[in-house]
Amino acid sequence: MKSSRNWLSVLCVLILVSVPSVRSQDAADSESVRPNGVAGPVRKAKAVSAKAKSVKASRSDDEQDADAEETSSRKTKTSKSTHARSRRGHAKSKEAEETISAPTEYTPDGIPKTTAASVIVVDANTGKILYEKNADQFRAAASTQKLLTALIVAESGFLDRQVMVQPTDTMADPVKLNIKAGDIYQRIDLLRALLVKSPNDVARCLARDNAGSIEAFAEVMNRRAQQLGAVHSHFVNPNGLPIPGQYSTARDLALIARAAYANPTIRSIVCLPQLVFRFANGRTRELENTNKLLRRLPYCNGMKTGYTEAAGKCLIASGTRPGKDVIVVVLGDSSSRVWRDASALLSWSLWM
Repeated sequence: MKSSRNWLSVLCVLILVSVPSVRSQDAADSESVRPNGVAGPVRKAKAVSAKAKSVKASRSDDEQDADAEETSSRKTKTSKSTHARSRRGHAKSKEAEETISAPTEYTPDGIPKTTAASVIVVDANTGKILYEKNADQFRAAASTQKLLTALIVAESGFLDRQVMVQPTDTMADPVKLNIKAGDIYQRIDLLRALLVKSPNDVARCLARDNAGSIEAFAEVMNRRAQQLGAVHSHFVNPNGLPIPGQYSTARDLALIARAAYANPTIRSIVCLPQLVFRFANGRTRELENTNKLLRRLPYCNGMKTGYTEAAGKCLIASGTRPGKDVIVVVLGDSSSRVWRDASALLSWSLWM
């Protein structure tokens, strides 16, 4: 009996001695891989064999990206929210970077230098040319020619009339508002969407409603351009998508822009930073104006952006200050310079 008690005593001592040692080892292992501020046990990382490293290195970036995307799809709602905030923060950061203008270089005459292929600056009220560069060069106008489409629709009146979307109206990739055949809208609502967000399907719908067909509307466009003195242009469609035989010049687009600027309806729309569009099914969507200068320059009050690979970055921008209104046309510019070039020309022309 006495020997049994001695045996139990020895066993208890051994247990008491071994337990702190195990706990201390767990703590040491955990602390060695746990990030600061994270409590609780941390699973040890598995050693990666040379073979595994070789396999991973031999896989393409696309495959590894696919793995990352699959992993991220299994995140919790909390992590999704974190990623969403991260994306929004990245977008704001990118916008801030674009807003910060690099120092503008000037000619000996004090005019901002630009990288655009063709430029013209005019007084919106008198038509006086303040500056030009290759203003008569034939170029693709992209969506800037939607100003002429909008002008014709606005001048035709009856903007409260209803328009039913036809199947042919929707054939206008890539930029679309996705209006559906059979939908019914007021002309004024489509006109606002056209000038703010620049959807190609809306341009086709308004053109077909106005003249009966895209071909007939092109004839109306060319006739109105001639009346405005834009005699070095030829239009084939209402949206500016690339098509043989369609071209304009910076000078002609300035003439068209002056007429659009003088139209109260268009003037009241192109200055909108955003608008809410209500679809026929009741769904609403906020449309942000493609003209970033409206949010960057307090004296910018319109007008129209444009881009295709053939045309490059294009922008017709208007600005105003007491006693002065100017229009800047920039064609064939780059993504990194178009906003800087147009804003520099606006500032220079308004305060020259």
